[in-house]
Amino acid sequence: MSTRTQEPSTGSHSAPIIVSVLARVPGSVRAEVCQLGSSRAVLVSCDRSDPAPPLSSDMTSVMLAGIQHAIGESLPFVLIVNSAGADVHEGIAPLAGWGAVASQMTRASGHIPLIAVVDGPAVSGPALLLGLADIVIMTREAYAFVNGPMMVEQFTGIAIDKSELGSAAVMAGHAGVASLIVDDRDEALAAVDDVLAYLPSNADEAPPRQSRHDPANRQCPELDTALPDSPTGGYDIRTVAESIVDDGSMLELRSTWATNVVTALATIDGRPIGIIANQPISLAGTLDIPASQKAARFVSLCDAFGLGILTLVDTPGFYPGKDLEWRGMIRHGAQLVYAYGQATVPRVCVVLRKSYGGAYIVMDSKTMGNDVCLAWPWAELAVMGAGQAAAILRRGADDDETNAFVSDYTERLLNPYVAAERGLVDDVIEPADTRRRVAAAFDMLASKRERLPRRRHGNGPL
Repeated sequence: MSTRTQEPSTGSHSAPIIVSVLARVPGSVRAEVCQLGSSRAVLVSCDRSDPAPPLSSDMTSVMLAGIQHAIGESLPFVLIVNSAGADVHEGIAPLAGWGAVASQMTRASGHIPLIAVVDGPAVSGPALLLGLADIVIMTREAYAFVNGPMMVEQFTGIAIDKSELGSAAVMAGHAGVASLIVDDRDEALAAVDDVLAYLPSNADEAPPRQSRHDPANRQCPELDTALPDSPTGGYDIRTVAESIVDDGSMLELRSTWATNVVTALATIDGRPIGIIANQPISLAGTLDIPASQKAARFVSLCDAFGLGILTLVDTPGFYPGKDLEWRGMIRHGAQLVYAYGQATVPRVCVVLRKSYGGAYIVMDSKTMGNDVCLAWPWAELAVMGAGQAAAILRRGADDDETNAFVSDYTERLLNPYVAAERGLVDDVIEPADTRRRVAAAFDMLASKRERLPRRRHGNGPL
């Protein structure tokens, strides 16, 4: 199924309109400046062919001309990949070519949107270009991998086919490479149009304000009953997010990878924003390594292109386990800390239910630089829940003593007013009033500017 939850665009999609041709290899690849819906972009596209052509040095020259023009003119860069890897008959030349393209894409990162469309194979070097893109869109029959089935079997003895190794579904659900999956190239270009509708042409421009007919002060009475009665009950956070944002504006990215956190583009009062939200129906909304990576990359994307960030918090903490710790939960959890810590865009946080321990800190807490933190009346901001605290602090106590401790702990600490007294929550609001308060916060923060330190770059926890 498609990973798009809703259709964000208000008009019909049309084929790209060619404005100018930059370079081309006849019958193979071309670089063009195109009009994609309301956005102008540089489009480098490989012709449809089966089998897909190997990547030649001539093809990489066209790709290089495209990315260099995109950088020079500060236009989004869209690369359609359909290549079976470097042409072995040319030796080192195509390898040097795609390396030059990778270098220019790295230079462009954070300055212009980089979007890759995979419509066929993306093998070896070309596959690594996908990891440099901000958004990757794959058609349903596409596949991608660095080493193919033959190499995998030769080195590991495990027989595997190309679909199991790198299909679009695998790249979306297991590898976290694909942001969206669509049926064909035409739908992929329509998805590019959808994504670019939220983003500016470059980091020096403001995101495009969209025309919406959903009042910013609309009440959301459905949110009063959105959470289950049980404090451990699950619910779909997307229903909460969709109630808050402009009607029909939410475009979820990477929906099948790290499903315990939701990342989506949307608008509030026509203003493009990014949403990061814990998902209680998946791993109870806990944070693990993939969720931290997914959220951190999305926060960085929003910060690069000036999109305000709305964080919806309902998490009992980081997922515990030896395997996670051995795989580097500290390093990867710190990626999310780092992403929020360096973000300078407007940041609004709403604590819906639970916000415990280290997860409270990393989900855009005030001390991490959050601008406006709101909480629902029953929100719990604490080191841990009452039951966990009792297990540690009242070990060996009988049931009556434990129950008394839990009751006292809940009354004294598990409410948003303690945090509000310390300035860690700006206001406790009724759920129905969430959209109005969030919209007002982003409106207030529209002129936010931060002075950045002079340095080459930070040394983040990669």
